[in-house]
Amino acid sequence: MPLQGVCWLLCCRQGFSLLGRDYGEKEEEESFELRNKDDLTPNGQSPSEVIHVSQPTRTANGTNGVAVSDAADEMKSLIQQKNKMALEEEPEILVKGWLLREVRSNWIKQRRFWFVLNQDSLDYYSGPEKGARRLGTLVLTSLCSVIWPDKQTFKETGYWSITVYGRKHCYRLYTKHFNEAVHWACAIQKIIDTKAPVETPTQLLIQDIEENKFNPEVVEHIYQHNPILKYTHGPLYAPLLPFPYGSLEHTYHHGKGYGSLCEEAVKLFNSLQQLESAHDAVPIIQGVLQTCLDLRPLRDEVYCQLVKQTSHTPAPYTAAHLRYWQLLTCMSCTFLPGAAVLKYLRFHLKRIQNQNPESEMDNYASFISEALEKTKCRECVPSWEEIQMLMSRQEMLCTVHYPGPGCCQLYISSHTTANEVVLRMQQRLGLKDSKNTFSLYEQNALWEQPVSGGALIADILTSISGIECESKGQRKLCFKLYCLLDADSISVDSIEYLFLFEQCHEMVIRGQLPACEEDLQTLAALRLQAIMGDFSTHVPCPPLDQLFPSHMLEARVLVAQAPPPCQVAAPTGCPAAQRFPTGLLTGALWSHAAAAAHKQKVEKDLRLRSRAKEEAAAVMGAILERWRDLAGSNCRDSMAAYLAIARQWSGFGCTLYEVDFYISSTENFSQKLWLGVAAGSVSLYRQGEAEALESFPYGQICSYGVSDSNTFKINAGGRDMLFETNKLSEITQLMNAYFNATRLQRGKGDGVKIHDGTAVGFRHPSAPALLPSHPV
Repeated sequence: MPLQGVCWLLCCRQGFSLLGRDYGEKEEEESFELRNKDDLTPNGQSPSEVIHVSQPTRTANGTNGVAVSDAADEMKSLIQQKNKMALEEEPEILVKGWLLREVRSNWIKQRRFWFVLNQDSLDYYSGPEKGARRLGTLVLTSLCSVIWPDKQTFKETGYWSITVYGRKHCYRLYTKHFNEAVHWACAIQKIIDTKAPVETPTQLLIQDIEENKFNPEVVEHIYQHNPILKYTHGPLYAPLLPFPYGSLEHTYHHGKGYGSLCEEAVKLFNSLQQLESAHDAVPIIQGVLQTCLDLRPLRDEVYCQLVKQTSHTPAPYTAAHLRYWQLLTCMSCTFLPGAAVLKYLRFHLKRIQNQNPESEMDNYASFISEALEKTKCRECVPSWEEIQMLMSRQEMLCTVHYPGPGCCQLYISSHTTANEVVLRMQQRLGLKDSKNTFSLYEQNALWEQPVSGGALIADILTSISGIECESKGQRKLCFKLYCLLDADSISVDSIEYLFLFEQCHEMVIRGQLPACEEDLQTLAALRLQAIMGDFSTHVPCPPLDQLFPSHMLEARVLVAQAPPPCQVAAPTGCPAAQRFPTGLLTGALWSHAAAAAHKQKVEKDLRLRSRAKEEAAAVMGAILERWRDLAGSNCRDSMAAYLAIARQWSGFGCTLYEVDFYISSTENFSQKLWLGVAAGSVSLYRQGEAEALESFPYGQICSYGVSDSNTFKINAGGRDMLFETNKLSEITQLMNAYFNATRLQRGKGDGVKIHDGTAVGFRHPSAPALLPSHPV
């Protein structure tokens, strides 16, 4: 090693060796925790020349050759030596005045003090007179925080309060005047904002490693003389990175039981150390990942802790030590660190690979390096199964269903997207040359939703498994037709024709194909012939709700139960002599009447159930008769006949979305309607009616998009139309897909244009200029 490099290192890093700290000495309140990087001492020295870095640790018996005072003093990292010259100077006073401070003794009470704010600290005195005794100091750094006054505290106490968090102290201050509270909060926050960012020893050492990464001898010297960078058996009493002071009570994480970020960082290191002795590491890993998902600032901290625990390990090849690498693998597939920590992590991985070639650590480091190139921030914590696969560096097996009884099993990683699965399914099923487009859907018996192309399959599988555990319902991933651009080009012998047949039948069962009852019974018979062949009494028949729309059966029951026209309702008014008399018997009479009404209701329900069974039997009988008449038809002919009936509807091939109301400049409808999105147009239907109320070819649509939280807006032909629906994103995505597919097939047009917010539109050569929709 060159002599110049050694001298530089000794001069700049002599203070960063771990020193024992005497906990018996009482530290004064005005001492700083960290030195700001831009500060200089009065004699012109740099911070690294005067700061002593210490990471307090204990042995198993709780002592380390020094006296231990209390836990609060132990949870700290850097102590700035006091600047005596600065203390002798009189600081400039910015704000001063009387405030009430919350004081905790045997009970909480408020006491009145004289507060003075200067550029460095918030002090309070016994009184305003010169020479008054200073009772306390809260040093202000960039890590301090201020909680502004809120109405809830004022309602509960009658005072406006502000809370100032420092490293060692928290001041809860009260005043009766709102303007005064705001003035103090603004002044303190302004001082905090002017402070230079605080850096911890770990950050400074990471910078030194980055600057000397091409000089292995200097890097090794940094590691050898700074144990804070290396594996430790003892606990961590302070975070490796700086975090704002204060609790999370004022954030949306308050209800999750988290403490301050500093406290959570120390707890996470304790969890990491428990991995070495845990019988099952998955729950601990899931807990660490969940905390990092909830508290984003802790992600870099956990990465630094894992790099520390995988550096210079006493027993690097043991199963206990490899647990750290397994957690690091799960982290790298779930969250990306910040830029500075990412560089440090990549350097660490290369260093480990060079030091331990062809080892398990080398394999994990290589896997992590590749994962960091692909990782996107996850929406869910990896599932139990995914964590087990990541711990062994393997891929997961994913089952994807498609229309009919078929399914495919694909191997996926934590980075596989829905678009990638769609392409692989098209290749496996021979659909690469199809003119139509496909998508993945989350689906159960009553509900389905398309999956965004960029969504991570691992997140979807995790959410599906979580929902199944809660609801005991069966949800699955399905590969289906998404945009039906050319139904005529689909070959009868292709699997795509089966897709079209099955998805058309799903629309029939949901009641989204307007047809008379006779046609629906014929469709049910053709369905039986296609999937079961010729009629036979020895083969069990599917239930009626899988063949015939339930709303049609309910309509038959209601019509059968309707009273004859001659039976009119009894008059609402009764003669006075026939009314129930008032008096002692009134309660008994009304009780008897209520019991009678309940009995009538039960009898009516029984009659309805009986009638429903009769109607279902009648409908099923009619379907079976039609099925008998189809004997000899093969599956292909039955599907062709089925689709021929469905094609009679002008809206065949469109996707229907229920909208609650429709408003335009010319007409208003308040009843539920269907908004049909097809390859060539967007149409509006009354539910159950075959003819469209209105239809808008895409060439006439100027813009479309989300108007507010549940309103979809279309501008066509100079008219603005608003639809209330909970399918906003699905409608927008499908219209975007049709526009893009149309542009690619025609080879003209300007494509999809995205306005501010979420409004999206398409410009057709013959259409006027796009008009932006309302922002969300």
